[in-house]
Amino acid sequence: MVRPEGTGAVAALLRWASERQVPVTPWGLGSSVTGAPLALHGGVLLDLSGMSGLLAMDEIDLTVTAAAGTRAGELEKALNERGYSLNNSPQSLDRSTVGGWIATRETGQFSSRYGGIEDLVVTFTVVLADGTVVRLPDHPRAAIGPDLRHLFMGAEGTTGVVTEVTMRIFPLPDRLLLETIRFDRLDQGLTAMRLIMRAGLRPFLIRLYDQEEARHALGDPGFTGAAMFLGSEGPIAAAAQERALQICAGGQRVGPGPAEAWMQRRYDFSTIENLLAEPGGYAETIEVAHYWSRIGELHARAKEALAPLADEVLGHFSHAYPQGTSLYLILLGRAGDDAEAERRIDAIWRAAMEVTVATGGALSHHHGVGIARLPWIRAALGDSAGVLDRVKAALDPAGVLNPGKLGLAPPPPKVR
Repeated sequence: MVRPEGTGAVAALLRWASERQVPVTPWGLGSSVTGAPLALHGGVLLDLSGMSGLLAMDEIDLTVTAAAGTRAGELEKALNERGYSLNNSPQSLDRSTVGGWIATRETGQFSSRYGGIEDLVVTFTVVLADGTVVRLPDHPRAAIGPDLRHLFMGAEGTTGVVTEVTMRIFPLPDRLLLETIRFDRLDQGLTAMRLIMRAGLRPFLIRLYDQEEARHALGDPGFTGAAMFLGSEGPIAAAAQERALQICAGGQRVGPGPAEAWMQRRYDFSTIENLLAEPGGYAETIEVAHYWSRIGELHARAKEALAPLADEVLGHFSHAYPQGTSLYLILLGRAGDDAEAERRIDAIWRAAMEVTVATGGALSHHHGVGIARLPWIRAALGDSAGVLDRVKAALDPAGVLNPGKLGLAPPPPKVR
């Protein structure tokens, strides 16, 4: 393990590794749930947590620059104290780094309004496999060739190592309104969700739970139907929220209480962690996505395929667009022992990925590929897999950066 303290040290290490064909796997805080930062072929684990801290903030241009190993929660807290926010809040906020956000192409809980990391990042510094340091163009938008940021976003450290990140920031909102709506049927909630996004309202919070997860979200074991948490913020929050609630007229207002409670506990991962701590306990989270026209089918088929493999299969839709939405599945179970639990997890991934491929959905919405999705990535990429191979060959001809990930060819080099 190597823990550099600056971009220059990262560049020196990568030059050395490329010359000797030694694999290098970047590591932020290791919170990926798909195994993206796990070194599959030995070599050097490049721990970036020593490169941390807010480097610059511009209240005129509304940007902040931080070292890639900065804990996202600490950066958000520092901005909040100054009256600003990143408005990027994955459940792993306190367990993830800003560099890790780029590597995995993550997205936060409020993406329906603010977008994913590709919308929130302005520029970054990246070190290529041969040690070349590149600062990508720094503008609010530009039309000077391809957007080269996308060669590295979501690449999970296979094309370069990000060392500094500049992101957009937003003034903290002066008003926030929340409501909870119950629908008799899930399809009613999905229709309302689609029409809200079609109307261009873009609420900062829009989460629709199926009946099984709604019982957890509302703390009511007897709840029936589907439940939506809906929130609007800013100077026109009242008008936006009222219009969104008009679209939800087919449901029944429950009040702001459940949504407010969720806002307070939205980073709590203890239900899954406690279950995993039990002998034979297992849990998994799998997020996929599809168009509105197919998401209901994907949900129904996934729940049917996964039901025999876990005690509970929960589902919600939490990142919405005018064209479609994500589907987040949570599986909870107890097996006879840890070996059986591991077999269940393998079966769960196979079932979820096969249903998603069969329905034409996206294999991942924001957790990335890592190890869990490797067997299916080439099929998911189709013809574009060959383009990814060419990008990898051009940027990392020695094949040293996070080898074995993204299904990239050629095979990883041996350590010498």
